Parts: sequence; C-alpha cells; structure tokens
Amino acid sequence: MGRRCCTWTGTPTMGLYKRFQLLEGPPESMGRGRDWNVDLIPKFLMANGQLVKMLLYTEVTRYLDFKVVEGSFVYKGGKIYKVPSTETEALASNLMGMFEKRRFRKFLVFVANFDENDPKTFEGVDPQSTSMREVYRKFDLGQDVIDFTGHALALYRTDDYLDQPCLETINRIKLYSESLARYGKSPYLYPLYGLGELPQGFARLSAIYGGTYMLNKPVDDIIMENGKVVGVKSEGEVARCKQLICDPSYIPDRVRKAGQVIRIICILSHPIKNTNDANSCQIIIPQNQVNRKSDIYVCMISYAHNVAAQGKYIAIASTTVETAEPEKEVEPALELLEPIDQKFVAISDLYEPIDDGSESQVFCSCSYDATTHFETTCNDIKDIYKRMAGSAFDFENMKRKQNDVFGEADQ
Repeated sequence: MGRRCCTWTGTPTMGLYKRFQLLEGPPESMGRGRDWNVDLIPKFLMANGQLVKMLLYTEVTRYLDFKVVEGSFVYKGGKIYKVPSTETEALASNLMGMFEKRRFRKFLVFVANFDENDPKTFEGVDPQSTSMREVYRKFDLGQDVIDFTGHALALYRTDDYLDQPCLETINRIKLYSESLARYGKSPYLYPLYGLGELPQGFARLSAIYGGTYMLNKPVDDIIMENGKVVGVKSEGEVARCKQLICDPSYIPDRVRKAGQVIRIICILSHPIKNTNDANSCQIIIPQNQVNRKSDIYVCMISYAHNVAAQGKYIAIASTTVETAEPEKEVEPALELLEPIDQKFVAISDLYEPIDDGSESQVFCSCSYDATTHFETTCNDIKDIYKRMAGSAFDFENMKRKQNDVFGEADQ
C-alpha cells in the first residue's frame, strides 16, 4: 500500500505551504518550487546498517545516488560537539576531560575487540547477563559520556537499555563505528533528491519482476471473507490478494495508539552554528541533557542534496511528545537553528498493530517514530517479513554479490 511511501515523498514549496495551510505562500526568496523536495519524515541511512543491506540485496541501489552526511553531533550543556566514535577522536574531543578521555578510549577498544563468539574478548563481561550499566561502571564512565554513548552512538531513544544485557548495545556501537569507517565524515548516507527516490526505486524493481503499481488510487474498502483478506476495493475495482501489507491509516480498527511525535520542518538560509558549516548533519539531544524521558533529534540537509534552492537548508527537529505543549518540548533544538526563515509544525499520532496478522493475513506496520535513522524502521520491516513468511529474514544467507555500491558515493 502506498501511503507509507507517500510520507517520504518530497513536496515543492508551494505544496508544503498548502499542506500546512499557510495561505500567504512562499516568498520569492525561496526560489523556484521545482528546486525543492522536502521530506515530511526525514531519516538517514546507516552506511553499514540494515536498510543499506536490504538495498544491496534487492539491487535497488542501481536507481539511487547517495551523498555522505557531513557530521554527527551531540548536545551537552547548551552546546553541540562532534560525536567521538574512534580512539583518536576520543582523545581529541572537547566533550570530556583528560582522564575521562582515557577511560572512554579503553571502552572503545573493548567494544571494537568484542566478539560474542570468542570468550577471550569478554574481559569479565557476560554479554547475556551483564547489564550495560555494569559495563559503564567497569570502565568508570561519567554520566555525560554515558549519555552520548547510549544515545548518539548506540542510538537508543530512552535509558531503558541500561538495565538490559549489554550485547545489543555493544553491537549497536560497533555498527556506528563500522558505518563511520566507510567514509569518515559520519556514519550516515542520504539519497540525492530526497527519500522519495527510495519508493521509486522499489517501484521500478517491482515492475521488472511483473509487479503492478496503481498510483493516486483511493482505497475504498478492504475485502474480507471468512476472516481473511481477499482483496482491496478502489473506485469500483477489486485487486485480489492473499496477503496485504499496509500502514495503520488503512485499518484503524486493527491498531492502537502508542503516543505522538512532533516534527518541525525549518527552512534556513545558513548552516547550523558550530558544525563547521556542514551542508548536512545530525544532532542528537540526549534526554538527560534537557530533563526529558526521550531524546530530541535534528537532521539537516540542503541544496547540496538537490532538495532545496541554492543557499537554502532544511532542518527538521523531532521528538516523542511527553506534555500537553509539544512545541515547547523541541525549543532546545530550535534554539540551535536560529534564525529560522519559516517553520512547519506537524504533530502525528503513533500507532501499532493489535495482532500479528496471521489469522486475517493483513500485516500492518508501525507508525514512523521520532528517530532520524532507518534502523527502527528496518526492525519493523523484518518483523512484518517474519509474520508473513513464518521465518526470520537472514542477512547472512544473502547469495547476491554485494559490491560496495556506496564506494562511489559523493563525498
């Protein structure tokens, strides 16, 4: 079903103003509408992450061109700092004092050498029973270091992970470091012309294998017989099926509300301060730095990605809603972006399916969360695959030759 992709589709400036009911329309300084392609739900790809592996496996990469995101930053005490993820960067970082740097360097060496299949690398840590809180304590890391490690390297949204087995967190930090090692500037990639290129790439691939796409077709009804899906009705026609994949908006009676996300799209005429004038970057504001339960995210892209007029930047601040005043919750992020030419505010409900779809054969995804990377979305995709196929999707058994197509990414 297409709506999950449509949330990615870029919107020219006039369309963006109409969508957010700003009747005055864009000023002339915004340039031509065709120069813009604004993602409503922006996300970056981890260079060594799950989505890149999926794109390689399906060979959708033949339809896409990527650019490396120029920097990854973390917020501390009202300022932003580059995220250190290698031993060298740790020793040079302004985030920590001299002795803390040494302890953090030892921690990174431990993570880099850790192999869950080789007990000799454990250094007294049991990956299945030792909590991440205990690992931090073992290396005597302070709260600020714990904040940026858990939230800017391991990319957790909350601190719930601290009392869970450490293996998942160690693997997340290794993924960040491996992704960073590919290009050096940051672990993130972003497609030229915006995320709308991803569904287009899959549509082309589907067509090659005989798939049919019907665009701009309303879904009038989902046809069920004996409790199972048999088709989708649109404008008097019925497309027959044995299984159906859709997002929550198509089946409101089969999902439950799990919260809200606020996203504020900001048009800027300047790069974000203290990012070395980067044309693209991610900033993570850990929850503890702003007395919250969940992180605040900022991702910024620009004319360098063919998504904005020359000299213009698009920054999106997002977070999980925790209070009755969502816009106040993202103020720490907006302060980093000043001055802002124009803001577009969207508050979206988060939904999740109430069953696994095995009986109805209707398989529903979860709504997009506040994160600015695709790892959580890929977990959702793998969950849908397992529910549909009855077995987990195994990256290790991919048989196609996986050349590093991103080796030619424009750096």
